[in-house]
Amino acid sequence: MRVLDTAALLYWPVTELSGGICSTSQQSELEQVSLQRYMLISSLDIDWRVPTPDWIDEAKQQAASSGDLPRLSAVDVDVLALAIGLNMPLYTDDYRMQNVMQMAGLTTHSVGTTGAKQVWQWELRCTGCRATEAVPPSINSSKSGPVKECSSCGAAMMLKRKKQ
Repeated sequence: MRVLDTAALLYWPVTELSGGICSTSQQSELEQVSLQRYMLISSLDIDWRVPTPDWIDEAKQQAASSGDLPRLSAVDVDVLALAIGLNMPLYTDDYRMQNVMQMAGLTTHSVGTTGAKQVWQWELRCTGCRATEAVPPSINSSKSGPVKECSSCGAAMMLKRKKQ
């Protein structure tokens, strides 16, 4: 048994998908990306699940501790929650999801890429006073740009790779 990210649903042969576990939130994502593929996958033997609130909280905690949370979508968090909650390998090409899983000590496999070679940790860094802080688990998701305002000077805080 394994948890499949949307990349697997989109690119793997249908014979490889049977028996995989996926989040119900992936269905709408898949439908938006490829209606044909969505209709095909709807007929397969996939175990569609809704992650429990406790699993979602744990996934957010893990993603916040690695610093990846601000750049993960709600669907990404649901998929991570299933993999973490069920303690199963996650098949994904998303480097941020791979990073969260590896930081949590869990297994990931790539769908069609070589996969993440290193585990990175992220932090919030102020563009004004250069203050840094850990990523809180209550942070909102954003594709790019500032994550929040600095509590010290009010400037934008950006997600940056933590200096080792």
